[in-house]
Amino acid sequence: MSLPPSEPAPDVAAALPDPVVAMHRSRAGRDLPTAIGVGLALGGLAVAALVIVKAVFVGVVVLGALIGIWELTRALATGPTRVPLVPVSLGGVSMVVGSYLGGTEVLSVALALSLIGCLVWRLAGGADGYLRDAAAGVFVLSYVPLLGAFIVLLLAEDDGAWRVATFVLVATASDIGGFAVGVLFGRHAMAPSISPKKSWEGFAGSVATCMLVGWVTVSYALDGRWWVGLLLGAVAALVATLGDLAESLIKRDLGIKDMGNLLPGHGGIMDRLDSLLAVAPVAWLILTTLVAVR
Repeated sequence: MSLPPSEPAPDVAAALPDPVVAMHRSRAGRDLPTAIGVGLALGGLAVAALVIVKAVFVGVVVLGALIGIWELTRALATGPTRVPLVPVSLGGVSMVVGSYLGGTEVLSVALALSLIGCLVWRLAGGADGYLRDAAAGVFVLSYVPLLGAFIVLLLAEDDGAWRVATFVLVATASDIGGFAVGVLFGRHAMAPSISPKKSWEGFAGSVATCMLVGWVTVSYALDGRWWVGLLLGAVAALVATLGDLAESLIKRDLGIKDMGNLLPGHGGIMDRLDSLLAVAPVAWLILTTLVAVR
């Protein structure tokens, strides 16, 4: 007599995930379709801002910086740290806008005044935790608006829209290439104690994709030399990966998974800006030094 096929109990069967969704989550760690949709929407917003007028894109950078400052401040507040949010926010806006209007000189002055503002603002809180909170304010200023200001420094050039597009495409290529190759072929963990899903195979994919995109964009969008594009891509892939690992270590230190929950499938704004912020000063240095303005 044959026995009927065994079936899981009703509550267990109901709990079993859809195999496609389960595959997406197990290999990518995120809801992949949602993450792709949100990524495309953000990319469309950036392109639209660049096409309309430069000042609109500056506004997008300012908004992103303010949200990033707020997310990082809230994340640090999970411990005893209290970032002086008002001077950091005002300083961040002045650094980004000042960079676009007056270049690196205005950026330097705005940064110095912002640092002084953090020290003065925190005086009212007394000696307990003063150094900790003031140092946290300096860290947030340096991590978000200072690095973000290099994006608008790129934009301020006559061919700034193309320079920003090149920077964004190369930086994004690092995430896309690393993710695709890592999911398909990743076997050897790069830094398992920091980011278990990062692999050396994925890093190789980041480098190859960034160099390809850098070569195409620098050569055809900026009329630059082909080897500059390859250099930009290789350095961008390295810096983007290090920036991503650094943010992962910050989150591990704070005991949180994401910096926020504003972007479905991604986490917070800072979870998407980590590699872009790290690449921005490198892209500005290489493109400003080695590619003539058209």
